Amino acid sequence: MKATWNGTVIAESADTVVVEGNHYFPRESIKPEFYRESEMTSVCPWKGNAAYFDVVVGDSVNADAAWHYDAPKEAAKQITGRVAFWKGVVVAD
Repeated sequence: MKATWNGTVIAESADTVVVEGNHYFPRESIKPEFYRESEMTSVCPWKGNAAYFDVVVGDSVNADAAWHYDAPKEAAKQITGRVAFWKGVVVAD
């Protein structure tokens, strides 16, 4: 699977975990030069607390376009150390 934004591959892995229709990529498969920490957080009742990254390609910023659960609840332990995308990031084969 590849995650792309603005025509740039920002993550690539054959080992994604699909939860609620979202592909969670291993953290080591994301290209760190395209990410910066965001102040955004959210809470999922069954997954736990999520933190976000802004996706930055060139001069373009897609705020809060990637999220991750550093310490998910037991029901979502399979996404520990993984990153998922939204807000226009395309995930496809």
